[in-house]
Amino acid sequence: MVCGDQPDQRATERGRTVTTGERTDPYLGFRFHVELDGLIVAGFSEVSGLSVELETETYEEGGVNSFTHVLPTRLSYPNITLERGLTDSTELFMWMNEAKRGAPTRKNGRVLLRDSTGKEVRGWHFRDGYPVSWEGPELGADGGTVAVERIEIAHNGLDDYPI
Repeated sequence: MVCGDQPDQRATERGRTVTTGERTDPYLGFRFHVELDGLIVAGFSEVSGLSVELETETYEEGGVNSFTHVLPTRLSYPNITLERGLTDSTELFMWMNEAKRGAPTRKNGRVLLRDSTGKEVRGWHFRDGYPVSWEGPELGADGGTVAVERIEIAHNGLDDYPI
């Protein structure tokens, strides 16, 4: 029997008896949708860039030779990249055109992850996003792949979205 197969199962770990809970499987990465300003814009096939990095600065204190201080400075957020199959919808390209003219419309967005039953279980919210890059499909007469468009979005922060 695998540990965690039954709720409140007793197991021995390093000579101690511990109670283990019910096993929880991780969520699958292909059940998600993306919203921009509250509207589900499309069925994206891929989302990347959901990350946060704490930038640091090193400080060498005089007389302390055994280590260097590493101090936190600010958070940085990489751009979010969305990919989807090309359709009749030109909404993403038009959003990029606004930015090209020097007046990008900032939009808030959410990426929502669903479990195997379709229930929303996790989410991430980005603020004040605007497009910095749009890429059309790679076309080739010898392939049978789906035409894909990509849009890269700069934003002012990523938060865990409460479900």
